[in-house]
Amino acid sequence: MDIRPIGVFDSGLGGLTAVKEIQKRLPHEDIIYLGDTARVPYGTRSKEVVTKFSLQDAYFLAGQGVKCIVIACNTASSFSYQDVKKKMAIPIFDVIGPGAADAVRKSRNNKIGVIGTQGTVASNSYKKAINKYAPKAKVINQVCSLFVPFIESGEIKGNLIELLIDKYLKGMRIGKVDTLVLGCTHYPILEKSLKRFMGKDVQIVNPAIELSKRILLFLEKKNLSTNKTKIGSVKYFLTDVTPETEKVAEMFLGKKLTSPIKKVNLD
Repeated sequence: MDIRPIGVFDSGLGGLTAVKEIQKRLPHEDIIYLGDTARVPYGTRSKEVVTKFSLQDAYFLAGQGVKCIVIACNTASSFSYQDVKKKMAIPIFDVIGPGAADAVRKSRNNKIGVIGTQGTVASNSYKKAINKYAPKAKVINQVCSLFVPFIESGEIKGNLIELLIDKYLKGMRIGKVDTLVLGCTHYPILEKSLKRFMGKDVQIVNPAIELSKRILLFLEKKNLSTNKTKIGSVKYFLTDVTPETEKVAEMFLGKKLTSPIKKVNLD
């Protein structure tokens, strides 16, 4: 048994959608969350810069005494998972592998769509991972650059977001994808709207769901699960805080924060 917390980092607040899924699957585990809100987004930055930032994020969490680290950010997972894994002495989890495996398992026609940031899509990380599991699968990538600012500004319902969804996903609907991977931690906020546009027969994959299953199995196998019986706590660390931060964080988490946000400097 191991009562140390699970560490989770993301380029901003979107990673709280991953925290939400981890809490559902492992309700008694404590979590330490780091959002690099001062340098968000990672999706438009180079591999070298994202790797530098990711290592700083990982070192911070390791310094907090976590037992494992989850790279919730899809761009960071795409660009820096291997580097972080090599540098850290504790287990590291990414979102790409779990998301790809879940998509392959759910697809019936081997036509899989992936939506994400510029960095995630350009890396081809999901395509490579999906084709590793299913070499004949056709993967259609789509950059959805405006989803993140729309979501963070609260534009998650109505005509504007519906027009944007149509603009980005029309090609996937025409291409008859039957499975859609949400390749950014912000996108689960739009899941209902995306499902409505794509149709009831299209499977939506939130990689954090499969990720949380893998974390549970790993901790149980390695005897690293907590033995606490009360609901786990979450500590929130951000590199920048604005008057809107708490409101946006609660939107991603789907509930009120249970502890105050602490501002930290990673430089």
